[in-house]
Amino acid sequence: MKHRPHCVPLILLILLTTSCSAPRPAPRPVLPAARIRVDQVGWAAGETKVALLMAPSDAAGARATVVDEHGSPVLTITAGPSRGDWNTRYRAINPLDLTALRAPGTYRVRLDDRFSAESPAFRIDAAGKLYRPLVADTVQYFQAHRDGADQVGGSWQRTPAHLEDRTATVYGTPADDEDPLESTGTEADVEGGWYDAGDYLKFTHTTAYALVVMQLVQRDGPASAALAAEIRHGLDWLTRMYHRGVLYTQVGVAGNDQYLGDHDTWRLPQADDGLDVEPGDRRYYQRYRPVFRAAAPGDPISPNLAGRVAAAFALAAQAEAGTDPAGAKSRLDTAAGLLAQADTSMDGDELVTTVPRDFYPEESFADDLALGWAEVALAGKALGDQRVKDWTGQAERWADETGGGDDGLTVYDVDALADAEVYRLAPANALVADLRDRLDRAVKAAAADPMGATSGSGGADYAARQLGWAATAALYRRMTGDDRYDAFATTQRGVTLGANGWGLSMVIGAGDEYPQCPHDQIGSLTHTSLTGAVVNGPNMAARVESLAEEMPDSLCSDGSYTEFDREDAQYVDDMRVSATNEPALDFTATGMLAFALAAAG
Repeated sequence: MKHRPHCVPLILLILLTTSCSAPRPAPRPVLPAARIRVDQVGWAAGETKVALLMAPSDAAGARATVVDEHGSPVLTITAGPSRGDWNTRYRAINPLDLTALRAPGTYRVRLDDRFSAESPAFRIDAAGKLYRPLVADTVQYFQAHRDGADQVGGSWQRTPAHLEDRTATVYGTPADDEDPLESTGTEADVEGGWYDAGDYLKFTHTTAYALVVMQLVQRDGPASAALAAEIRHGLDWLTRMYHRGVLYTQVGVAGNDQYLGDHDTWRLPQADDGLDVEPGDRRYYQRYRPVFRAAAPGDPISPNLAGRVAAAFALAAQAEAGTDPAGAKSRLDTAAGLLAQADTSMDGDELVTTVPRDFYPEESFADDLALGWAEVALAGKALGDQRVKDWTGQAERWADETGGGDDGLTVYDVDALADAEVYRLAPANALVADLRDRLDRAVKAAAADPMGATSGSGGADYAARQLGWAATAALYRRMTGDDRYDAFATTQRGVTLGANGWGLSMVIGAGDEYPQCPHDQIGSLTHTSLTGAVVNGPNMAARVESLAEEMPDSLCSDGSYTEFDREDAQYVDDMRVSATNEPALDFTATGMLAFALAAAG
């Protein structure tokens, strides 16, 4: 047996002596945590690109590094002066200008100077490669929210639903939410269409808006076969909602103390068809859903509805003019006839939208009529109709009355679309001036917000309003070739896609961090990610808190964003909180247009 020698090799002694006697390096100080917000989808190479550093104190002058997907540094940048505070934890918002980053690739921003932070991943690429997929994703939201027999297969587990809508009873519009419903003794076939939001109501007001936007995307690109199929599905329903001169406004009803409405029971839509109910039962109107009309037969129609529904029909006529002239002519005549029924003597507070009206309290109609007449005139030009001159005059007349608004494109205000479409028909400097005036005021409002958001830190329709401003600026550029609002548009889009205080993309499936628990019955009950859906986003704090308290139990709640909340605005990723997490047709349609315009560059 060999004995281990009682000695230590010289080299080991040297190492031991060195390790024992040499001073240890001082540990690196732990830097305070900060956050870096970016557009999580990314930027086109030539765009202005600004990330935002949220820090506990002003980080002006701090050096950050952009690294590629392998972690290799590619760009060093310096934080600019603080734009102001966010909340009591994040006292400074410092811009990080990434505009010099132009090579295609996937990147992150890292900070290890005064504060420690790393951004989510983002891409630099051609605009079409970044945003065409988002246009396609928005179509999926519409597919998942189809009503009727014609369903699209998918993880949302849909089967035919609400087939009783084929013989739905028409009711008089109640004067008060608590009034009992009174049948008119007539029926209507209103099967199909899309659910408006997280419940199963169907509205002409929002569907017409969505169809206008979808058909503009189809006409001007980029479009897909799936989009064309959704447009057909929506048009089939809208055609049923205008029958023999009567325009129906809504299928389904909100509940009250006498009966349950579509908001009042959490279920998949096909469950309604199996209800065993009789008149007087609390859930009767969930299976046998009421239909309401804009006006009695023969009476004038609310002009906001007449304008947007006519625009949807006229855009269909434009698309069909080359392949089905007879069908296109029928669509055109329907649109022109509907506009002729518009009651232009109405005041803003008399306009018809939904039941109750405060779901969508629109107060203007000149924009709808300008858009409707413009699309009718454009369809007339495509079909060689002799009435084009008169229709163009009507479009110009109503466009003259739309100026002075404060909104970008929203479901309530389609002036940006009206200006763009009237300009296509008959270019005029006044149309350009109207959009420029709106955009100048929006740029000023954005400059007052630390994140550069025109709509501030939160509120109703927040994400859709941001995307609407992005679309408005892009429409202006397409009209004029003037790029002065391009950086503004990029910022508004970026706020929606992650460059906001919560670091959240408000478009499901876009980026790394997006809502997991939307206020949507189909999404929540099937545990499906509603890819492409645009949710409301952060909202007023009092509204958010009240909704969470109303429903003690949640089917899905994911993550906490409390550290980013402000006194005036909050975000909660919880299916109970419709104020932050409910997707909707109009939100998603506005996103579709904004992304299509971004993809076009």
